[in-house]
Amino acid sequence: MPPLKPITRKKLISYLQKIGFEGPYSGGKHQYMIKKDFRLTLPNPHEQDISPSLLARILRQAKISREEWENL
Repeated sequence: MPPLKPITRKKLISYLQKIGFEGPYSGGKHQYMIKKDFRLTLPNPHEQDISPSLLARILRQAKISREEWENL
């Protein structure tokens, strides 16, 4: 399986919406997205893309497999 690549925050949100997450919603210091009863905190927007290591942590928290992510 190819390694993860950096991704823009906008693309991350778009892909999460395709998987079934709703949002993003404002809340406290970070925005978040919801899927059923699960709340996923999003990184704040910055000038740089989301790194592969942060993307891997987000996918792990959201219980999204690498295969499912690669198929988007």
